Amino acid sequence: MTTFASGTTESNSEKDSLARDALTVLQPGFTGTTAPDWLLRRLGEGLASVGLFGRNIASPQQLAALTAQLRAEREDVLVAIDEEGGDVTRLEVGTGSSFPGNHALGAVDDVELTRQVAVELGHRLAACGVNLNWAPSADINSDPANPVIGVRSFGAGTDLVARHTAAYVGGLQSAGVAACTKHFPGHGDTAVDSHHALPRIDVSAPVLQERELAPFRAAIEAGTRAIMSAHILVPALDPDRPATLSRRVLTGLLRGELGYDGLIVTDGMEMRAIAGTYGIERGSVLALAAGADAICVGGGLADEETVRRLRDALVTAVRSGELAEERLAEAAGRVRALARWTTAARAQGAAARPDTGADIGLLAARRAVTVTGAEEFTPLTEPPYVAALTPVANIAVGDDTPWGVAAELVRMLPGTETGCFAGEEAARAVLEAARERRIVAVVRDEHRHPWMAGALDVILARRPDTVVVEMGVPQAAPRGALHIATHGAARVCGRAAAEVIAGV
Repeated sequence: MTTFASGTTESNSEKDSLARDALTVLQPGFTGTTAPDWLLRRLGEGLASVGLFGRNIASPQQLAALTAQLRAEREDVLVAIDEEGGDVTRLEVGTGSSFPGNHALGAVDDVELTRQVAVELGHRLAACGVNLNWAPSADINSDPANPVIGVRSFGAGTDLVARHTAAYVGGLQSAGVAACTKHFPGHGDTAVDSHHALPRIDVSAPVLQERELAPFRAAIEAGTRAIMSAHILVPALDPDRPATLSRRVLTGLLRGELGYDGLIVTDGMEMRAIAGTYGIERGSVLALAAGADAICVGGGLADEETVRRLRDALVTAVRSGELAEERLAEAAGRVRALARWTTAARAQGAAARPDTGADIGLLAARRAVTVTGAEEFTPLTEPPYVAALTPVANIAVGDDTPWGVAAELVRMLPGTETGCFAGEEAARAVLEAARERRIVAVVRDEHRHPWMAGALDVILARRPDTVVVEMGVPQAAPRGALHIATHGAARVCGRAAAEVIAGV
C-alpha cells in the first residue's frame, strides 16, 4: 500500500490503473521515422494513441513499417494523423497532396465526388497502418479574412459544408479509418490563428445554432467516431473558458444537446491559445474535467518528458480531487472503445475497397478550376516566368509542402523559370526577374494581403498579358489576361491550373 500526506492510502494496483488511464488519454507525437524506445515502452505501460506528423513520414513503405513497429508493441494502438488532403498533408508533405482539399470539393459541390475522394484517401491511410484521421474540417469559412481555415473549409455556406462534411465522414470511415471532425464548435468565424493566440467569436447563440453547429450535427448523424475541440472563446456559450476547456461546450452542448457519444479529442495543447494562457499540464486537466477524452499533444512537443509531465499532472489532479477518477476512467474507456472499432473496421474496409480510381484527386482538382478570360486566351507555347507571391504559411500548413504551378509548367513547357517574392518590393523584383518572358503570377488569398494586391496592380499595369492564378480562397475580383481560381494549393491543383495555361 502507498500512504499519502492526507492520510489516504492507495494500493499498487490502483496506482497502476490510474497511471495507465492517464497514459491512455494522451495522443503524443515523437521525432524521427522510427519509433523511439521510450514510445514503445509507454505503449506497453498503457499509452493507446500516437500522433504522426510530416517529420515522421518519408514514404508509404516507411510509414507502413513504422505503424507495424507500433502494433508489434500494442495491436490496437490508435495511429492518428492530420491528413486533410489539399494544403494540409502529412502523407505527401514533401511533394504536395494528390487530393485538392475541402474548398475545391465544395466549389465542385458534388457530394458523391467528396465521398469518393475521402474513400480513396482513407484506403491510402489504412494501407499505411493509420486508423484515425484528424479530419475533416467542418468549419464554415464565414470570415474571409480567417488566417487559419480558408481553403481547409468546404466553403461559406452552412448547408454546403454540412452535406460535404457528412459525405467525407462516411467515405473515410468506409475505408476503416476513423474520422475526427473538427474544430468544434466552429473555427471559421475567427480572425486570429489559435496556434498563436486565443481567438474569440462574438456571435449570438442562435447564429451558432443555425450556422456553426449544423455541420457537426451532420457529422454526428453520419456517425463520426471522433470530434476535435477548438481552442476558441465563444462568450455566447461560455464567457470564461475556451471550448476545449469548457464543460458547458463539451459536456453540456456536444454531449447533452447534440447527443454525441463518441471520442472528443482536443486540438494540440501546445498551441499558444492554451499553452500561453493555462499551460499544457493545467490545460490538460481542465480539458478532461470539461469532457474531453483524448489530449492531443506533440505537434511541437514530441518527447518523453512531455508525456511524463502530462501523465503525472492527470494523476495528481485525480488524487487532489480536481479531476474525478470516474471521469478519467470514462475518457480512457472511450479511447479503448475507438481502438476496438478500428481493429474491426480495418478488416472490413480492406475487404470492401471500391475502385474509385487512383486519379480521383486530380479529376476533382480539374473540376474545381474556375477560369475567367479563357475566350480570348491563347495557351502558352513558350516557357513563361512563374512569379509566386508568397505569404507566410500558417502553422497547420507549414513551410515544408511545395505549392504553386511552376513544377508542372516546367514539365509541360521546359525552360520555365520561377521565383518567390514577398513584400513591398515584390512587383519591381518580379518585373526585373521576368525580363521579356510572359508572367504567370501565382497568389494565395490576395484579398488578405495588401502587399500582394498592390504587387498585382503594378505587374498588370506594366504587363497586362500576365496570367493570374489564385490558389487560395478566390475572394478578390478576377483580373489578368487569364484568371484561374484553383480553390486550393495542392499539387493536383497546380497541375490542373498548368493544364489550362499550357492548353494540355
